[in-house]
Amino acid sequence: MDLGLAGKRAFVSGSTQGIGYAIAEALLREGASVIVNGREEERVRATVDALGGIFPGADVTGVAADFSDPDQVRLLLDRLGAIDILVNNVGVFEVKEFADISDQEWQRYVDINVMSGVRLSRHALGGMLDRGWGRILFIASESGVNVPAGMIHYGTTKAATLALSNGLAKLTRGTEVTVNTILGGPTYSDGVAGVVEQIAQAQGASTDDVKRTIAAGNQTSLVQRFLDPAEIAHLAVYLTSPLSSATNGAALRADGGTLTSTL
Repeated sequence: MDLGLAGKRAFVSGSTQGIGYAIAEALLREGASVIVNGREEERVRATVDALGGIFPGADVTGVAADFSDPDQVRLLLDRLGAIDILVNNVGVFEVKEFADISDQEWQRYVDINVMSGVRLSRHALGGMLDRGWGRILFIASESGVNVPAGMIHYGTTKAATLALSNGLAKLTRGTEVTVNTILGGPTYSDGVAGVVEQIAQAQGASTDDVKRTIAAGNQTSLVQRFLDPAEIAHLAVYLTSPLSSATNGAALRADGGTLTSTL
């Protein structure tokens, strides 16, 4: 199926690995021009080279920026220019007791998980409205609806992302610009893989056994496994395409059935 993305210019934040990388790859496969992003210049270059190797001749570039640093974000926005598609994917997470989370850590989570989307959307939305077409997509999490006790700071920022996306969609009324959110479920991204490997080493168990044990412990999951980043990317690339024109202001689940309530 041709998703009509040839010639569209997309920026995907946090796309040197995991879900962001999978989305960038899927967009390139559909013929879009893609700008990838990560904190480190070297890693961004390596990602551009890797994607260029997969898609020879594709228009793939990169801009490095740490979204916890407003100055770096301002420089990124100066370089970014007009974009047709914005995927707000960048985010940080960790398991930590609520009482141990400092104000500084809370601020870092807000800057990266929430303010990145605020700043990027503020840059992109006006131009999309002026040109008459655009897509803004937030990659959130089921944790924004069912906030984990061990990741309250993460869940809170993902809940804020849902609110931000909902409000921005109302600014697109009567246009061909849409704003939507994906509620992803537990996904075997690079960050999660690192945590699983640490647990496996500490327990003297295999990585596969630990993965299965963790997945089985998620009582509400219907798939009873970690999702693959590509499974999130499949939905993301549709929502950034012209074919998704009737979907706006929505929070769509790609959570493997983890959530037991509807939005």
